[in-house]
Amino acid sequence: MQKSLIHIIIFLCLAQILHAQEDDGVVALSLPIRNSLKFNRYAINPTFSFVRESNKYLTFTNKREWVQFENAPQTYLFSYSGRFAENTGVGIGFFQQNYGVLTTFGGVINYAYNVVLNRDSNLTLGLNVGVYKSGIDEGSVVTNFPDPSLQNIPSNLIATINPGINYGTTFLDFGVSLNNIVAYNIKTSQIIEENPEQSIQAHAMYTGFVDSRGFFDGSKFSGLVRSEFKKDETVLSGIMMLTTSKGIWGQAGYNTLYGVSAGIGLNITNEIAIEYNYEKEIGDMSTFGNSHEFTLAYKFKKKERYIYSDDNDDEGALISPSKKSKNTSAKRNTPEVKVDREAIAKEKAEAKAEALAKLEEKKEQRVKTVEENKDTQAKADEEAAKIKLAQEEAAQAKAEEEAKTKLAQEAAAQAKADEEAKAKLAQEAAAQAKADEEAKAKLAQEVASQAKADEEAKIKLAQEAAAQAKADKEARIKLLQEEARAKADAEYARIKLAQAKEKAEKEALAKQQKLDAASANVPKDDASIAISNLTKSATDAKLKQEELITKLNETVASREKELQELKRENDLSEQGIYTAPKPFKSISGENAALESLKNQIDDVIIAQDEKIKELENLYNERLENVSNGQGSENVVYLNEINALKEAQSETKTVKADLESQLETIQEATEYERKRRIKRAAYDNEEDRYNKDKAALNIIKQTTPPATVPLKESDFDFGEDRGDNIEIIKGVRNVESGYYIVIAVHSDMAKRDEFLTKAVAAGQKDINFFYDAASSKYYIYYQKFDSIGEASGAMSSKGSTPYNSKSSMIKIEN
Repeated sequence: MQKSLIHIIIFLCLAQILHAQEDDGVVALSLPIRNSLKFNRYAINPTFSFVRESNKYLTFTNKREWVQFENAPQTYLFSYSGRFAENTGVGIGFFQQNYGVLTTFGGVINYAYNVVLNRDSNLTLGLNVGVYKSGIDEGSVVTNFPDPSLQNIPSNLIATINPGINYGTTFLDFGVSLNNIVAYNIKTSQIIEENPEQSIQAHAMYTGFVDSRGFFDGSKFSGLVRSEFKKDETVLSGIMMLTTSKGIWGQAGYNTLYGVSAGIGLNITNEIAIEYNYEKEIGDMSTFGNSHEFTLAYKFKKKERYIYSDDNDDEGALISPSKKSKNTSAKRNTPEVKVDREAIAKEKAEAKAEALAKLEEKKEQRVKTVEENKDTQAKADEEAAKIKLAQEEAAQAKAEEEAKTKLAQEAAAQAKADEEAKAKLAQEAAAQAKADEEAKAKLAQEVASQAKADEEAKIKLAQEAAAQAKADKEARIKLLQEEARAKADAEYARIKLAQAKEKAEKEALAKQQKLDAASANVPKDDASIAISNLTKSATDAKLKQEELITKLNETVASREKELQELKRENDLSEQGIYTAPKPFKSISGENAALESLKNQIDDVIIAQDEKIKELENLYNERLENVSNGQGSENVVYLNEINALKEAQSETKTVKADLESQLETIQEATEYERKRRIKRAAYDNEEDRYNKDKAALNIIKQTTPPATVPLKESDFDFGEDRGDNIEIIKGVRNVESGYYIVIAVHSDMAKRDEFLTKAVAAGQKDINFFYDAASSKYYIYYQKFDSIGEASGAMSSKGSTPYNSKSSMIKIEN
């Protein structure tokens, strides 16, 4: 017992010393192994490698969360754990977690030690020590431009300590564990503070057997209820498992954060087992979809039989005959006391034979004496001997009678004791039968209640699935309608453009024919020939312009279609409808082709302008030299020049409109691309917060002091703010109060630039928070609980270059 107390004291002192270190802002470990009461239980509480355990397992587990998303979270766990001695449980596991472009790899070592308090009470201490490396998986990053949020995430080596304690009785267990109570960044040699995964977890567990017949005979029932208290939220969960003697088990659970879960397992052989668990988010997180967990396990045969264990040696298997379940209640064998009458009779016969032998010996002595002496004295002696023999026989008869009486008394007492023992045994059996009946009735009520709850959950899930299916169908119909409308619009635009082109060609041909007819009857002077040739060249250039404008219009239509597809993908994603995202393609080639097309149009327009100007000069020269009788041809040339000028003006207008549309489409496309990247970069607001904290820590740790004093003009303060107090509500991970904000930015690169310069200027307390409603970063280094303190700080802010445009912000959460 003294050794156990020493273990407890060392355990608590170690946890207290490590908890007193400083924080570096790196997120701690969180293995998503929460839906199984069969395998890897030490991940729930460090003592569970010992509590209710009698075997050793080698397991491989894969959990895929939110499978409807690309690059969804995925966890691999390879583990060896279980009972290794009468008072010891040990586990070791290696894991890898992938979260999009982030990856974590490491291991966990578990140790549990048990102290037996009395026959039905046990106190178990446990400890999980994890070491893992986290950082960016460069092979998963697919982007055509640098992302500062990814470049600012470092690779870290972290060590974590998670202690736990459990008190167990015959059927119940109660305990507490401290999750991520200490997380140490080995790279920076600092203790992590402000850890959102740091929590206190309490649990209560029941383990018992089902007294039934048939398939469920000898089945074991387990139920676990947990409460996890974090800094900003409390998570409640419950899970129950029923294991049959056939080697099949099922489990179901609910978690206020992760939703409902259900699972089933099977022993393929006496050593090999498989298990599958399904988890579905509900409520506000229902859009994250489903999660799947698969486990393959190998159970090592044990040679020992432990107390305070989960004795599941009687489980059957699929390909081996199952054993009959053992009766959980031991029968009491009371030894029956029997009277050995044969032994007593034998003892009496031996005593009587011995007495007769002595009497015969005396007779022979008397006969010998009589023969020798032949006198009267012999007769007297013989008579005395007869009297003595008679006395001895009488005494022997009395002794035998007393022995019979004593034996009868002992037999009566023994018979009475046997009757009392039988009556007591009957009373205990009746009490046990009554307790068994009450337990059966209670279990039947619990099973009926659980069946009702399961049925209600199934109905609710079916209703939710029907509603989701209806919404998906309506969204798909709307999507098809929009696609059909877009195709129709594009076809209509193509037809209109072809008609316009055909009309223009016909008009040009008619004009040329009219020009040829008008000039056929007039003399062909040099000026007329030059004008005719230049007019034809200008007409050909006009057709070339129209052809290039048609290509530009088709490019605009294609860019518009791509924009609508990207916007539709983002809109459907925000509505919870999953569509396979189209991969980002490099637009540098398309932009180069577009610029080339625009340059060709510009070149043709410039050339056409020069030709029209040259035509006007030739026309003016001909007016000076041609007589009035030849003026009809002058009218034709003038009309042609005016038509070319009108077409040129229209071409410039159409080009300007198309370029304006392209600019609008490019801006909208860039917005939608950033919108998609924003969705992919942050799984939720908590991930954003963790990445922002990591970026801030990197800036503080890597920015040296400025060698030249910085000025106010060196700082970009972002959004202009007035003197009024701005009130912001609903900001997560930030306490309510008054903040002296010195800059506001919407762009992360500008945010980090300001932070870097502020640190270089000597402000080591610089910090910021993110407002999701406005998508803005508020940079500050002072926070106060009252407006009086904040106003005083504003008045005495000094002349540092980074706080010259400070303002007051009030946060109300």
